[in-house]
Amino acid sequence: MSTPATPGAASGHGAAPRDPASALDFSDPLSRPSADDTDRGWGERPEAGGEGGAADLARFLDEKPPHHL
Repeated sequence: MSTPATPGAASGHGAAPRDPASALDFSDPLSRPSADDTDRGWGERPEAGGEGGAADLARFLDEKPPHHL
């Protein structure tokens, strides 16, 4: 049993152009934020011009479960 000299020779396609979207991506996955790193899709949006850290801390303390005292 012999193998074809070129990868596409057996199927008769030759060197067909490949779709760039289907190529493997070997870049560093930690260099960009993932979808889970944002508030998008969780139903809440940060208010523009809000207090920021102080409001977040107050909400955290108000919603803290009793077993976290």
